[in-house]
Amino acid sequence: MPWQPLPGSDDREPARVASALDRVVRRLGAPSAGALDDLFQRWPEVAGPELATRTRPLGVRDGVLVVAVDDPAWSTAVRFAEPALLSRLRVVLQSDAVSRVEVRVRPESP
Repeated sequence: MPWQPLPGSDDREPARVASALDRVVRRLGAPSAGALDDLFQRWPEVAGPELATRTRPLGVRDGVLVVAVDDPAWSTAVRFAEPALLSRLRVVLQSDAVSRVEVRVRPESP
């Protein structure tokens, strides 16, 4: 069945899913869906090779990037690297969407 607008709607073309997704994630306090995708895809570039092997981004909400570490000892390394992480995030995301980093200890499942 071909696409048709809803009765009473002036929309002649279907809306792009990306724009709807961006509205939803922004209401949740996160950067755009594209920026989040960049963050997850480019995490090794943002965190650096050593830190990236022991950490992973979980998400962003209200300007706070939540990062999981696989061992409590790495939480200190992330906190120490926070200024550098925020600086690289500004470049990668091309915005100031992240202003703080929080760390959670979450070991990888075997």
